[in-house]
Amino acid sequence: MLRKLATGSALIATGGGLIYIKKRENVASAAETPYHHQHQVFKSRKDHIHDLKTGEYDVIVVGGGVTGAGVALDAQTRGLKTAILEKDDFSCGTSSRSTKLLHGGVRYLQKAVFNLDYEQYRMVKEALAERANLIKIAPHLAQPLPIMLPVYQWWQLPYFWAGLKMYDLVAGSQRLKNSYFMWKNQAIENFPMLKSDKLVGALVYYDGQHDDARMNLQIVLTAMKYGATILNHASVINLYKGENGKLNGAKIRDEETGEEFVVKAKSFVNAAGPFTDSIRKLDNENIREICQPSLGVHVVLPDYYSPAKMGLLDPATSDGRVIFFLPWHGTTLAGTTDAPCNLTSEPAPTEADIEFILREIKEYLSDDINVRRGDVQAAWAGIRPLVLDPNASSTQSIARNHIIEVSESGLITIAGGKWTTYRHMAEETVDRLVEVHNFSSASSCQTRGLMLDGADHWTPTYFIRLIQDFGLDHEVAVHLSHLYGDKAYKVARMASLTGAKWPVVGLRLHTQYPYIEAEVRYACRREYALSVVDYISRRSRLAFINVQAAREALPKICAIMAEELGWSKQRIKIEHENALKFLKLQMGLGMKERSLRNIPINLSYEEIREMQKRFKSIDTSNKGFITVNDLRRHFHKRGEKISEEQLHEILEEVDCSNNAQIDLSEFLQLMSALRTGAVSQSRFAKVAEIAAEKKPIPVNRSGGGV
Repeated sequence: MLRKLATGSALIATGGGLIYIKKRENVASAAETPYHHQHQVFKSRKDHIHDLKTGEYDVIVVGGGVTGAGVALDAQTRGLKTAILEKDDFSCGTSSRSTKLLHGGVRYLQKAVFNLDYEQYRMVKEALAERANLIKIAPHLAQPLPIMLPVYQWWQLPYFWAGLKMYDLVAGSQRLKNSYFMWKNQAIENFPMLKSDKLVGALVYYDGQHDDARMNLQIVLTAMKYGATILNHASVINLYKGENGKLNGAKIRDEETGEEFVVKAKSFVNAAGPFTDSIRKLDNENIREICQPSLGVHVVLPDYYSPAKMGLLDPATSDGRVIFFLPWHGTTLAGTTDAPCNLTSEPAPTEADIEFILREIKEYLSDDINVRRGDVQAAWAGIRPLVLDPNASSTQSIARNHIIEVSESGLITIAGGKWTTYRHMAEETVDRLVEVHNFSSASSCQTRGLMLDGADHWTPTYFIRLIQDFGLDHEVAVHLSHLYGDKAYKVARMASLTGAKWPVVGLRLHTQYPYIEAEVRYACRREYALSVVDYISRRSRLAFINVQAAREALPKICAIMAEELGWSKQRIKIEHENALKFLKLQMGLGMKERSLRNIPINLSYEEIREMQKRFKSIDTSNKGFITVNDLRRHFHKRGEKISEEQLHEILEEVDCSNNAQIDLSEFLQLMSALRTGAVSQSRFAKVAEIAAEKKPIPVNRSGGGV
């Protein structure tokens, strides 16, 4: 049964109630009523739990990704008493694992034109308007980014040019900058890594780029600033209904303490992303599932793979997918894949996906560049919560449209959509919520143009103030300015003295990256970080940028968080183990260890003899294997000081069997991997070279690899 509404929307009857599909409209840019009063008093996690136990809410939002955060902010600023609950951490899933683009969707526009699909066109137009709005309300986290589209066939030029000009036209006054054409020499000048053979020229268009996890967190903190109750690491384990069959409460479990308690609410919004159906089944266990999970993998490469301020688009890969190749946080981000998957809270990249991405980008880069597997600094996967189309043959043909479902008990479910349109999705969801639950006192939407926390007084030169006022290193000051906006001074105030003349303050967590110790303290005190994984993956992006650097920073991060949160020695050990598990399973750290096992030994007889000599120069007792004691003895003999943590890290780089020792076959596999580029560098190999006092086998190294 399908009932048309006067507004052009539709209600679809399902086993669990009605699915409300609203046609996209051009929404007025601002509400006439003023924003509700901001609550400037910071609340601790205990305060939020107390409020949940003792109060009754107009709205409980389940899910702390960007969709749930957007709904919570929209509802709270309309005057509805709102709480947002997240079973893990804010932005822990899909919302922190995007391609980092704010875009209308060039390929969706292509489908709209060739298939005469007006709905796809409206989706692109809406996304382009939301793109401009998000860059405006969070300029410290989002900026325009030029993206190059190489042209290798003359016939492609008018086709691509027309498509990008239409993209500009659809954006209208909210386009970031006009697209333009470059001749071959200009394209190579701007993107020196580009393959020049048969290159005709390149088209350049503009989309937005942002830090997705930080943006998600800022939306949550903005909702709190306006009075919302927020709680991470809190699972909804049951939903309660009144005598009239309508939802009126939920049982919550605090995952930090194990405590369970009941929260009263007049309405509930299900914004659980890929886990949407699990919340729907708490409401009605017999309901038909509506989400189709799809896995997208990204890899992170060193910064020299791309220009600092220019991205690249591969519009037609070997299997028809689109690959982006983008600068991000001083690295090069490449992805993504798109394939159906099983639902899991621990999505992991596969070797096949990584190899696919590397093969595709190699086709666009100069032959002078050796695209090596060992250059991958991090690899991670995210699950897209696509709305299932029963007529679709693959997830590639499922649009990122969203649906709003209303169950018989009044549960509002928002499913599907994409990052760029989160605000409009939230607006439609709360509109429907107000209508279904008769919240007549609620005002109209307030979020278009509403500045996010940290954006009010930020300017592009804000970092200069940090340098001058606090004596921070230039790189650190720029980093803090863009990550925290006008709240960066609060982090700077917590920074410790370096003991040097310059910089005066700002002890780094890792020498290669601008993250400082004060950020860990700030994350614990003001951003509700409760675990090491919360910090390395979402409060900072270290795990996403360089998984090995994140691993090396773990002891320091554990120590600071233990001091801030009062952890016991046992808790510190658990946190360190959990962080290592996260890095190995979800960020690609364990893939190097797994791949080393499968690398054939491809060395000549003379080279093997040489490697045996190097091996024995450390294994002085001829045991046939090397332990941490052998490494300790080697460094002691050379008069070099090295920590126990570093000794174990050096050993673990090669210890494929995880038996705390390295045998000759593992060492030979390592040297073969270095030669082929499967591994880009190894401290253990360097130790062996020095111990044998021989010249190293020529190997180019990049300083990372997973």
